[in-house]
Amino acid sequence: MNKNITFHINNEAYTIDIGKDPNNHLRDGLKKFLTTEKNLSTAELLLAYLRKSQELVTLEEEIQEELLQVPTLEQFTL
Repeated sequence: MNKNITFHINNEAYTIDIGKDPNNHLRDGLKKFLTTEKNLSTAELLLAYLRKSQELVTLEEEIQEELLQVPTLEQFTL
């Protein structure tokens, strides 16, 4: 069964189908920066987008650093 989450932005309700989300990972991720408990302004929505974008950029950088630590095939054959 698909789940929905509703955000109130500029006094308008927006309900989004977030799919099955069995462990509420997506719901929790969305609610990390966006509340469903009160009306949000456009500025708050933009700020949440920027915060999530920064989180993803940081994660990408960490993954790249980790990948540099993984030996390549050429290193195994030498």
